[in-house]
Amino acid sequence: MESNSKINSKIAYTTARVPVKNPALTMVSMLLGAFVGMLSETSLNIALPKLVIAFHTNTSTIQWLVTGYMLVIGIILPFSSLLSKWFTTRQIIIFGLGDFIIGSIISAIAGNLLILITGRMIQGVATGLILPIMFTVAMQIFPPQKLGVAMGICALVIMFAPAIGPTITGLVLAKLSWHWIFLLFVPFLVIALIFAITSLENINQITRPKIDFISLIESIIGFAGLVTGISLVSDFGWTSPIVLSSLTISVIVLIFYVHRQLSSKNPILNLKVFKIPAFIVGSLLVMIDFAIILSAMYLLPQYIQNGLLLPVALTGIIMLPGGIMNALVSAFAGRLYDNSGAKVPARIGFGIAIVGCVMLFFAKTNSSVTYIITAHIILMIGCPLAMSPSQTYALNSLNRKQSADGSTIMNTMQQIIGAVATALSTSFLALGESKYTGTNKAESFTNGIHFGLYFVLFLALLGLVVSLFLKKYSSLEKD
Repeated sequence: MESNSKINSKIAYTTARVPVKNPALTMVSMLLGAFVGMLSETSLNIALPKLVIAFHTNTSTIQWLVTGYMLVIGIILPFSSLLSKWFTTRQIIIFGLGDFIIGSIISAIAGNLLILITGRMIQGVATGLILPIMFTVAMQIFPPQKLGVAMGICALVIMFAPAIGPTITGLVLAKLSWHWIFLLFVPFLVIALIFAITSLENINQITRPKIDFISLIESIIGFAGLVTGISLVSDFGWTSPIVLSSLTISVIVLIFYVHRQLSSKNPILNLKVFKIPAFIVGSLLVMIDFAIILSAMYLLPQYIQNGLLLPVALTGIIMLPGGIMNALVSAFAGRLYDNSGAKVPARIGFGIAIVGCVMLFFAKTNSSVTYIITAHIILMIGCPLAMSPSQTYALNSLNRKQSADGSTIMNTMQQIIGAVATALSTSFLALGESKYTGTNKAESFTNGIHFGLYFVLFLALLGLVVSLFLKKYSSLEKD
């Protein structure tokens, strides 16, 4: 006969923390909202040259369409855990989706750049609200035995959207105006809003803790300054006074913010979760993997256009197979965690990513499209294979009260890491171009891409090393 402790362990393993009628339907609105949010974050990169012409401006100014979006996300994300204690899940998600629809319409009909940037920043509010809550809700409504698959689907949203963004934008711009980039978001958001109204159940507990306004101000200044400073590196360089001052002020403010959160009885963000080793290791792997994805998605489209000298529409098509593979592996990787834990998938994933990086090193100005697609597909097999198990490993090490803070922390770090990775990739790209001694612009740019890929390879190797510290499961073991 099984002992009581063993029976209780089995019950805990097969029971959700917060049972709901239909977990899948509960997640639909958040999955669609998060997908459009991440798609919006990356889809404009390929459209910026056309927007420069449309608004008669320069690259530095038009970049605020991306920087402003990330800036607002960086401000809102740290507050999501606090907001979930003051408002219901339905209230937050319905507001976020409505806000996203309004921001998308404003962006689509914008007659000048200021209105377009305003619309983008309104969209950023929605993404900052929806992303962390999606992961928190998934952790609550699915039992541990199904968490791997559930988190795999969530990871698919985070990984697939950046990969498919260039493809969608390229195809849209080949036939339509830039306005349609934003209009295409609206139908998906309306569908998500309908699901939120009809199927989303309240998950979080309303406690309405006392608000620490000093922490709020520190959070806004710290995270906004950090994201802004890093985002401006591509335009002004690391030694620019505006970049250095922004980063210095934000780091100092964040030090005070961290100290205040650790010493407060009711912190806005419970940073004490970093005392849990499994959360540290899993989160670090997620950050590294996300940096690899964003760096590759930043470098590859530029290489295809400026190194291989192929048009925008074809660039999107070339990126498509890797994006599809990303989606397939993301869902499959979640099931792997349920069956074998995080250790094996993460190590194999980073190993495969290293192979993809090395293949891209050998890409030249006359490389075949087939070779580039193959290398991209291999990279897109490795990254999601490591992402989903690592994320589940980290969040599964937290209890119910900690899960909202853990999800918020991971998503906030992802935005910061995304900005850092893009800035570093840009710096290495420029360094590589400056080291080229010839006169061929395509070869000069390709040399810059290779320097950027050194950074990507370093990240993949670092991920493989960190994955050696993974255990099979973070907190729940199968019998």
